[in-house]
Amino acid sequence: MERSRKNQNFNSFSNPATPTASSAAAASFSTNIGGGSGGGGVFFANSGDANTGILDETVLMLVFRSLNWDPHVICVAACVSRRLRAVARRVLFRELCISRAPRMVSALTSGGAAPGGRLGGGWDALAKLLFFCCGCAAPTHFFAVDLPEPGHFVGVSRFSKTSGRSFLVRRCWGDVLFVSDPCEHRAGGGSGDDLGAYRGVFRGFMRSRTRAWLIGKQAELEIRVRCPYCGARVWSMTAAGLVPKSASRRLGSHEGSLEYFVCVNGHLHGYCWLAHLSTDEDGEEDDDDEEQDEDDDDDGNVAF
Repeated sequence: MERSRKNQNFNSFSNPATPTASSAAAASFSTNIGGGSGGGGVFFANSGDANTGILDETVLMLVFRSLNWDPHVICVAACVSRRLRAVARRVLFRELCISRAPRMVSALTSGGAAPGGRLGGGWDALAKLLFFCCGCAAPTHFFAVDLPEPGHFVGVSRFSKTSGRSFLVRRCWGDVLFVSDPCEHRAGGGSGDDLGAYRGVFRGFMRSRTRAWLIGKQAELEIRVRCPYCGARVWSMTAAGLVPKSASRRLGSHEGSLEYFVCVNGHLHGYCWLAHLSTDEDGEEDDDDEEQDEDDDDDGNVAF
């Protein structure tokens, strides 16, 4: 009988599922998170892994959901420690993207375009692309600027699949590309035009016709330019001869007054000189945009 009692006590400590005083105390942690519709008591047991307490992904999800996935707070949290940074990249930035651009994210991840829920460059790169205009840090081979324009946070952006098609040559029309409206910068060019900076992302870039054409033609990667969103190397679409005339019309720029790049992960960024349109030209441009946007049912309207 005494041996049986000893074995029972030993098993109660070696088996985490056996209720004891110490395990009950360790599992008594609970927190009350105030959400958008009111919070309730949520109980979290000690799972035995390293990410417990505030590092528990479930706790972090509840905290940042109550903050409406504030991108500024997520970025600050990602700077605290390596563990928080890993959770932010894997979970928090993904939820931020889904909450701000659900239809765009659905289009980017459907049909096996994001195996295992992983995007090229990571969810943190997509989140940065949604909210950050890269400006124009330095002149490039095909685009000269007198003064650099720094990047900045953008509270509201519109990404369009129809706009993206205007940036694809005819042989690549099967690709899906979302491109933002140009962000205007008061940086007078030689003709007094304003600088426009725009950005975008391909769906399933690894299997895209654009990438296949670049690889097949052995297009060279740029030496001095890097993707401002994931840091990867980029191709110049201008140097590769993949800039259609429709891109200038879509941006409201003179032909030849633009350049854009695509990185190996499928992120696009570029610059143009925005032409000052007359009243008649402005009316014609609006008519063209209305006709093109009729079929655009997958816009990504992003707001902070």
